[in-house]
Amino acid sequence: MASATGPSIADLARRPRIAGVGTACPRETYTQREILDAFDISDQRVRSVFMNSAIERRGLLLPPRRSDGSRATESQGDLLRKHVTNGLSMGREAVESCLREAGRSLADVRYLCCVSSTGFITPGFSALLIKELGMDRHCARIDVVGMGCNAGLNGLTAVAGWSEAHPGELALMVCIETCSAAYVFDGTMRSAVVNSLFGDGAAAVAVVRPAQAPENTGGPAKGTSGPALLRFASCIIPEAVDAMRYDWDDDLARFSFYLDPEVPYVVGAHVGLALDNLLTGTGLLRSDISHWVVHSGGKKVIDSVRLNLGLARHDVRNTTKVLRDYGNLSSGSFLFSYQQLMAEGCVRPGEFGVLMTMGPGSTIELALVGW
Repeated sequence: MASATGPSIADLARRPRIAGVGTACPRETYTQREILDAFDISDQRVRSVFMNSAIERRGLLLPPRRSDGSRATESQGDLLRKHVTNGLSMGREAVESCLREAGRSLADVRYLCCVSSTGFITPGFSALLIKELGMDRHCARIDVVGMGCNAGLNGLTAVAGWSEAHPGELALMVCIETCSAAYVFDGTMRSAVVNSLFGDGAAAVAVVRPAQAPENTGGPAKGTSGPALLRFASCIIPEAVDAMRYDWDDDLARFSFYLDPEVPYVVGAHVGLALDNLLTGTGLLRSDISHWVVHSGGKKVIDSVRLNLGLARHDVRNTTKVLRDYGNLSSGSFLFSYQQLMAEGCVRPGEFGVLMTMGPGSTIELALVGW
């Protein structure tokens, strides 16, 4: 239960709330061993990275097969087309699922935020999805591009701000990440770490600030049964700005990811500071947080967050499950974990939760939510 000095029920009723979440992944899924075998990878160092990742299966669009059964080499153009085509397909499915859960329709959407870091296109996914879905041409939009795995909360900050200023109107955020459109198969350990971790997926979240809370209850209005978005906080780690990168490789003539082996420890060393900043002035203590929705950044990242915050394995069970079943889905990962939490039916009125993502910058993003 919440601390007696925490945000009031009346404050919860006035804030933008999550009205629904929807997710989507490719139909093609692979175990780690199947991916290794698909590319005839025999290097035991690489195989060890894959097999000790705590990932069992991921949705991926692998390169097409040649006539001899081997996988083709995709150009940067091929990868970009994959980013757009698969992204629109997954994005549409996630949006439609989200709106069904929220009891809304496409005609209700007044603001669309699209988040992605696995390809660069102009116009962005927001314009393409508005056309693809036949949404209102007057729908306001924004694209959050190139911010990496933390970007889902950066986008949600913008969505919550818009919702705050437009009571009763529906805003939508869609995280679209075709991580297989950013893969490089060059046999190096740098690429192996990335290729062992990320999966393709999209996640959409609907947000609305109730126009008026029900009288005498202070509870959420109909169609806004999710938690209130109470506060956001960021923690930038400039000295680790190069720890996570997606940049151009002249030798390979394509973009590629880089993850520094020290990333889990950098995140862990700063996560307590970031959380304290989020809770400062709220009257809440760490012990008042009942639910933790953490980005599935990888086994070492999850363990580092858990140990540095003193969390039990049970606290990050949904994050661990998402990593196991989907891999790291970049910006939308935390919404997959949130969906798992809500499916458990364990949340009670008066409880608080923390949403947490981390990524390039290096950055830790957090949101405080309340039911």
